[in-house]
Amino acid sequence: MSREPKPVRKANRRGAARLAAVQALYQMDIAATPLHEILAEFESHWIGREVEGDQYLPAEAGFFRDIVNGVVEGQRKLDPLVDQALEASWPLKRVEAILRSVLRAGAWELDKRRDIPARVVVSEYVDVANAFVDRDETGMVNAVLDEIARRLRAAEFDPAPQG
Repeated sequence: MSREPKPVRKANRRGAARLAAVQALYQMDIAATPLHEILAEFESHWIGREVEGDQYLPAEAGFFRDIVNGVVEGQRKLDPLVDQALEASWPLKRVEAILRSVLRAGAWELDKRRDIPARVVVSEYVDVANAFVDRDETGMVNAVLDEIARRLRAAEFDPAPQG
């Protein structure tokens, strides 16, 4: 049974970098590919090229590297942050590898890239998740990243003072 590709919004270079970073993190997670190998492989063979009939969009290479390096370096902080936002009965280690990668990358960006509005980060990673999983799982990504965003960046969600 062939699966029709899901419609995707026109991606920009940062969106493509997020998608590539999640794919790289996923590959590192399931195949234990070392960081330096994954960066070299994606930058030389995947990003902006056609692979096995799929066209990979040009991505902002520095942003891609920042996300992948940031998640790898910050995983000890990111995993507990994501775990707290997940239901207690569903720890991060029980979440599918691709969703772990989406949640870690989104949590890293919410924590470290304060120049990008939290709502944009959440929306972008929901779009990334949508490329891989169904609507129920993208809803979970939205809920978890929204909770992390509200915890890390409460000021962005507080209503403006009246007066």
